[in-house]
Order: sequence, then structure tokens, then C-alpha cells
Amino acid sequence: MWITIKSYYMRERIRDLARLQHILEHIDRAEQFMQGKSLEDLEKDVLLRYAVVKCLEIIGEAAYMLTLEFKENHPQTPWNVIIKMRHVLVHGYFSIEMPIVWDIIKNDFPVLRPQIEQYIKEESQQ
Repeated sequence: MWITIKSYYMRERIRDLARLQHILEHIDRAEQFMQGKSLEDLEKDVLLRYAVVKCLEIIGEAAYMLTLEFKENHPQTPWNVIIKMRHVLVHGYFSIEMPIVWDIIKNDFPVLRPQIEQYIKEESQQ
């Protein structure tokens, strides 16, 4: 059993493409959830808040699971910031500030999306 679990979570270069696809999928989902919504909606709607925060957690976990080699080869993406945000969301769940979550979706995602799309394109060609 341990061998199966361990191999599933290993950081392998071959799995980088899937991790990148997970990141893009959850950028899409968070943006869809927030379409036509305001910061006030995010602050007041518990279900919306949980959905968007979960997307950010998955993005951070997928970034964490990328190989070190991949992250080092793509330093223009702030991998450590993305990963640290996931840790804050998971472990500091009691102090999540919705204006920060809002800012990520509105300002960081438009920069992150094209980077991830380019990485997926590159990884698909290998």
C-alpha cells in the first residue's frame, strides 16, 4: 500500500503536464465562479468563498507538486508565492482575507494564465 501511495505523489517530470493542466483548470473554475460577482459577493456568500478558496488551494498544491527542475526552468512564475498562498489558505484558514483572494483572481490570474498555457504547450510538444 505505501509503495502505491508514495509513487502516486512522487514528483516526476512526466507528471508536470498534468499538474499544469490542473492549475489551468482551477484558474478557469475560480474565474467562472467569480463571473459577474463582486468582492462583496465573495465576502458574503459562504459557498462562493469556499469554492474559490478550494481552487486556490488546488492551484498551490499542483504548483508544489511540479518538479524542482520544471520550476527552476520557469523562474518568471512566482512558484514560491503560489505555494505559500496554498499553505496560508490551508493552515491559516481562520485568517483568510477575501480582498487578497479577490486581488489574486482579478490581478494575478490574468498574468498567470498565459504563462501556464505556454508551459502546457511546451510540455505537450516533448
